[in-house]
Amino acid sequence: MDILSSLARKNDTKMVLLVMDGLGGLPCKETGLTELETAKTPNLDRLVPKSSCGQMHPIAPGITAGSGPAHLGLFGYDPLQHNIGRGVLSALGLDLDLGPDDVACRINFATMRDGKIVDRRAGRIPTEECARLCKILSGIKMEGVEITVAPEMQHRAAVVFRGEGLWGAVTDSDPQKEGLAPLTMQPLNPESKRMADIANAFVEEAKRALKDEPVANMILMRGFDKSPAIATVSELYGIRAAAIATYPMYRGLAKLVGMNVVTGVKTLDEEIKALADCFADYDYFFIHAKYTDSSGEDGDFDRKVSVIEEVDDLIPSILDLRPDVFVVTGDHSTPASLKGHSWHPVPVLLHATTARWDTWLTSFGEGQCARGSLGTFESRHLMALMLAHAQRLAKYGA
Repeated sequence: MDILSSLARKNDTKMVLLVMDGLGGLPCKETGLTELETAKTPNLDRLVPKSSCGQMHPIAPGITAGSGPAHLGLFGYDPLQHNIGRGVLSALGLDLDLGPDDVACRINFATMRDGKIVDRRAGRIPTEECARLCKILSGIKMEGVEITVAPEMQHRAAVVFRGEGLWGAVTDSDPQKEGLAPLTMQPLNPESKRMADIANAFVEEAKRALKDEPVANMILMRGFDKSPAIATVSELYGIRAAAIATYPMYRGLAKLVGMNVVTGVKTLDEEIKALADCFADYDYFFIHAKYTDSSGEDGDFDRKVSVIEEVDDLIPSILDLRPDVFVVTGDHSTPASLKGHSWHPVPVLLHATTARWDTWLTSFGEGQCARGSLGTFESRHLMALMLAHAQRLAKYGA
């Protein structure tokens, strides 16, 4: 990153990064094709032989990435140096104020039966239901700490704890698997013991408050952290960046790295319209498509295929804006067969007038991209490739 900052220079080029969350998949048994390879993507397929393709490890080979570090890698940050708790990203995306001593955490409403979690997402309850439940949790009072609970989307919410002497080094209560009991949260250092005690007490109060709910009768907590100080993309790369996302957490992540967040978008179509509306105002655009990931997490192969096809339908509208660099990729893989994030590399397509063409490739998919000229690299290098193809990096050395 330091070398990029020293080489970065400004010009009038436009860069667009389209991220289909959880894009990578695994072959289904019947056809041997992944979700992306199954989807009908004529617009992306036409771009492939006029682009450079490859595949990326979100962090490193064999490491399964969370959405936070995976996106930081896409923006050029080393995710091993910037491990930011999911709670901070959710809170920022909901425009919750985070003071220097506040600790934020992500909540999943969940279904518990006989002391064990049977659904970690409470059937993906509607956001309106989540808002009602958050009002219930907002009534929990604890001595010496102020608690703010806000709905995110569907079963997800954020909670901010404000009080003296709070630290965020606390383990999660989410066992990450159905059939297990919620975990007791533990401090990872002595300074965080008070926060762990508060969090465990909060869960007990929440369990009592939700005991009569038919579905969302428990909460799972994860991603405790304080808001970190981090250099912005403008400071690092000299770019004016905009983020267009329907999901609060990704807006929070973009806000954390200094992107201007475009508000008021709720659908993919609205995201592309927003891109066109603000295209003259920025150099770099991050567009996020969420439901490839949630379909994979639900184990719904066909729905993930359908979402990919929806995104492909919008590709011509992006190309009509004539971006100088256009990248299509995912933050990580979420195969429907695994019902969760995985360690598999993610396909990437880079289209630019300065790109070498992979003329031997015919379609956008994992197998084809594995044969592309970009090879396999860590996603933190993607920003360098985008800046270079936009001719925004000076030569290094004499």
